[in-house]
Amino acid sequence: MYSCQASDICVNMFMVELKSKSAIALGFTFTEVNSVRASTAKVVCCHFSSDGKLLASGGHDKKAVLWYAESLKPKSTLEEHTNLITDVRFSSSMSRLATSSFDKSVRVWDADNPGYSLRNFMGHSASVMSLDFHPNKDDLICSCDGDGEIRYWSITNGSCARVFKGGNTQLRFQPRHGRYLAAAAENVISIVDVETQAFQHRLQGHTKPIHSVCWDPSGEFLASVSEDSVRVWSLGLGSEGDCVHELSCNGNKFYSCAFHPTYPSLLSMELWNMTENKTMTISAHDGLIAALAVSSISGLVASASHDKIVKLWK
Repeated sequence: MYSCQASDICVNMFMVELKSKSAIALGFTFTEVNSVRASTAKVVCCHFSSDGKLLASGGHDKKAVLWYAESLKPKSTLEEHTNLITDVRFSSSMSRLATSSFDKSVRVWDADNPGYSLRNFMGHSASVMSLDFHPNKDDLICSCDGDGEIRYWSITNGSCARVFKGGNTQLRFQPRHGRYLAAAAENVISIVDVETQAFQHRLQGHTKPIHSVCWDPSGEFLASVSEDSVRVWSLGLGSEGDCVHELSCNGNKFYSCAFHPTYPSLLSMELWNMTENKTMTISAHDGLIAALAVSSISGLVASASHDKIVKLWK
């Protein structure tokens, strides 16, 4: 029996049937290529720009930092939030970055000229926990707060376009076409039709609150992470939101996961209890790894930790 600590990245070469079992090479390696002390406090979120050139991080020091991804040299620091930052996301189609915060606001920045925020969206009555840009609709950004309220914002108009209930932990638009929004609340993931706001699926099975969700690049599979388990759901054409894989741990705690950028049937995560031979554990951080980000362009994986460090892996 192998086990992971909160400071380890653990890669389990189990098959989620995204492409084919041959997608996992026997010689797979995963090593640290760079690191930086990113903050004076806990780092809790990170994300790559769509071209892979920038990495954003944020956390308890109320600042978001833009890094040149390959070198981890700082580009700029964004300092307008008045409380800790909970999420950072780049637009997939424009040079924009968005940040959410315990100060109940969402800010949108020009990643090329981030001296000040372009928009400051106010309206949430509780701490904003997560946000995301729609992959195709340049004007649409979505956020959720600790009370379960989801808001759609129009960047052009600077206004709230829609309000409904459904997520209080993390939300992510389906990549590429963006038909669905996955929103986690307690131990349930709601799959919402972006156009009609109809709740297409309620994915149930976790026994503990869900920390994070992530889509695979095709948008056909969704992984959800709670303290004691990870589930992979099929949301392809004609699917009813079936759980196709469940990974449980005894005594350890899951927090987040990411589909590997170049091995589509490899799910990598920290906090793993491994029982199979095809596994690899990497001592990564001195504190809990709060977030992972991947770049399909560069093939890099970033880890952000409570030890105030951001690392790059490949």
